[in-house]
Amino acid sequence: MGHNSRVKSGELTRIFVLIASSDLNEHTLAAPAICAGVGVHTGVRVRLSIRPAPSGTGIVFVRTDIKDRDNRIRVSGDAVVKTQLGTVIANAAGATVSTIEHLMAALAALGVDNAVVELDGPEVPIMDGSALPFVQLLDRAGFRRQEGPQRYIEVLEPITVQEGDKYAALLPCEQFEVFFEIEFASAVIGRQAVDLVLTEDSFREELAAARTFGFAHEVEALRQMGLARGGSLENAVVIDGERILNPEGLRFVDEFVRHKALDAIGDLYVLGMPLLARFEGRKAGHAMNNALVRALLARPEAWRVRVPAAELAEAV
Repeated sequence: MGHNSRVKSGELTRIFVLIASSDLNEHTLAAPAICAGVGVHTGVRVRLSIRPAPSGTGIVFVRTDIKDRDNRIRVSGDAVVKTQLGTVIANAAGATVSTIEHLMAALAALGVDNAVVELDGPEVPIMDGSALPFVQLLDRAGFRRQEGPQRYIEVLEPITVQEGDKYAALLPCEQFEVFFEIEFASAVIGRQAVDLVLTEDSFREELAAARTFGFAHEVEALRQMGLARGGSLENAVVIDGERILNPEGLRFVDEFVRHKALDAIGDLYVLGMPLLARFEGRKAGHAMNNALVRALLARPEAWRVRVPAAELAEAV
């Protein structure tokens, strides 16, 4: 290290720790990935294709069925316009895409920084209710390392949003950790918690297969509101009183909280970069997750962008 280096030894150690657990460059897909399915809320069948994109693109959704106005929606914290039972993004022209969170979680966990997601309908297909089909889809397409440097959002000061006994927080951390706790009156769920360091492997093994869930007594009311029209035992865990209606049962004993952690990962990836932070959520949902994203963005002094490739070049 040269005499003029502005990087202290402790900071240099942190740079190498970050590099050891990541890649210095951005990634996109090696080939298009295509699937089709129904939207859980709209019930509309949609064809979806995830395509490679240049460095710096981020994640962009394109509504190919919309021809009369701007149909591109670049994912960002302020693109989120609705969070009732799913995350909905929109552009200034009013084009929307619903239920992006499971796909976004898969993109985040597998390290896809740049992609164009084309779909010919209003909602991302629910597939089996988890992120696993999207993980498998991305795996089949493969991944390509890009020239652009990988960037991270490092949280420097705690950010918390709270409403009664519900809260969500981002805390300083040198890796991305996820803690989530839920508590339901139903004995089928009860109180559950999950706490893990998010890596591609931990997501694949611990979270990707966890499915969305709902209560049988709420289904009709949701359908009257125009929601859950595509929901079924094929794409959700359904609880009726003290029993689970799905004949195959659960994929994990604590599948419910694992799915909530999956949702949070997808909701946080609207930031457009992987996080160096500890996320903590208790009874939080999509609305609180997005409120946390907005609270972070509203406090620029509480975070910074890390570019390990640039830091390494400066340090050596």
